[in-house]
Amino acid sequence: MKEKLIELLLKYKNAFATDKKPLGAIIGHEVDIILNVEKPYPPLSRRPSYPAGPRAREALEVHIKELMDLGVLRKVGHNEQVEVM
Repeated sequence: MKEKLIELLLKYKNAFATDKKPLGAIIGHEVDIILNVEKPYPPLSRRPSYPAGPRAREALEVHIKELMDLGVLRKVGHNEQVEVM
């Protein structure tokens, strides 16, 4: 039984996250995310924004860089149109 499990895990190893690819790589599977764009917006959306403190900003910048390195985020110019899926 253990050998079959190991064989199965190795067969689909690219689907699992690793330290180098923490998001995994499942191909051919889509997830529909439905956003609420109807008014009134959810209460959390109506809160005023506030600047992050220096420690929080540093942590955010590290996380954003990780997501950019993974190809999840990319930098967009101020006049570039981006299709929202």
